[in-house]
Amino acid sequence: MSTRHILLGLLASGPSHGYDLKRRHDERFPQARPLAYGQVYTTLQRLVRDGLAEIEGTEADGGPERTTYRATEEGGCEMARWAAEIAPPAPFVANELFAKVVVSILSGGDPAAYLHAQRSAHMERMRELTAVKTAPGADPATVLSADYALNHLDADLRWMTTTAARLTTLTAEVEAA
Repeated sequence: MSTRHILLGLLASGPSHGYDLKRRHDERFPQARPLAYGQVYTTLQRLVRDGLAEIEGTEADGGPERTTYRATEEGGCEMARWAAEIAPPAPFVANELFAKVVVSILSGGDPAAYLHAQRSAHMERMRELTAVKTAPGADPATVLSADYALNHLDADLRWMTTTAARLTTLTAEVEAA
């Protein structure tokens, strides 16, 4: 996820200061890792440097000084270009789940037990996400995020089922090599 483009997208609705952008990011992307304030302000400085955002003003209001930023026309075009860009599907996905099964097979471990335990963890997370997205008053960003995660977990579960069915053959091929 591109922090600079996300911040430009949040600035598209109007000028804002870093504190508000961080809060809105964390609200709009509830399943993402929260942004650190330092990351927000560093990114805003780079956006200004690159001509994609500009400082609209600074105010104190009895508290710490707050700088308000707004996207430039060039920043709006950059954000729109990024949002329309097709993300290339990865030709192969290598994640921790895959790696642990392969290492378990290669080391003579118990990949079936690992897959069983991992399946239980996935199912529990799916129940949690389903509860989050069906909770009364769940906002659209939470529902979309939960649906995205649920679909990825479902794909993992399908892979685990296929892999579990192939373990005897996979283990025999490694032992024969």
